[in-house]
Amino acid sequence: MAAPIMSIRCTVQVTRLLCVRLRNSVDLSRTGNRSVHSSTLRCAGQDWRVRRGFARSGSEYGPLTDLPDWSFADGRPAPPWKGQIRRKEEREALARRVVLLSTEMDQGMTNWHKKQQEMKAEQLQKEISKLKSKASPNKTTNT
Repeated sequence: MAAPIMSIRCTVQVTRLLCVRLRNSVDLSRTGNRSVHSSTLRCAGQDWRVRRGFARSGSEYGPLTDLPDWSFADGRPAPPWKGQIRRKEEREALARRVVLLSTEMDQGMTNWHKKQQEMKAEQLQKEISKLKSKASPNKTTNT
């Protein structure tokens, strides 16, 4: 029983020693390290993911984010988490908005085509009902 207590004491001491060394090495005021900056971070591989049509990061969407982390022993899936439910609702709302806007666009295009056809028919009707000159086009007038 003495061995586990000794190992706990050793791990606590090692942890304290590592924390002190880490704190000393990370302290920027002492080292003056210029490689640390405060600009926005870019995830590794972000450009690669975007070029191939994936999410910018692995935690935005995809099987690792959307599918459950575990399942029951009999094969039932785990209940969805709050974040999964929220993301699903956001996607459904976005899909509804896309459908609404696309139907509005289709209706607008059909109305525009109808107006164009009506304008052409009206222009043609004006050309037909225009007064014609009595002079024949072959005769020339002497002036």
